[in-house]
Amino acid sequence: MATYIVLSTLTDEGRKTIKQNPERILQVNKELEQMGVKVKQQFAVLGPYDFVNIVEAPDNETMMRMSVELGSRGSVHLLTLTAMPVEEFIKKLK
Repeated sequence: MATYIVLSTLTDEGRKTIKQNPERILQVNKELEQMGVKVKQQFAVLGPYDFVNIVEAPDNETMMRMSVELGSRGSVHLLTLTAMPVEEFIKKLK
């Protein structure tokens, strides 16, 4: 499984949904699991992004499908980054 960092920003519609139903965040996490994406850690943050998610998925194609699905709902904008543990990064440089 590959690791990804997903930075998300809620749209006005997304903020309205979360305000009315904060548990929606956890419901979306379950939907992600059905798509093959496992949420490992999730943080609500201040600044240009609203959430930072550390997720695992089998491949980039799975992440692409997840991104298109969530983005098409109009409630969130996503920026997805592939992540690698530093130890693995160092090993690959040798």
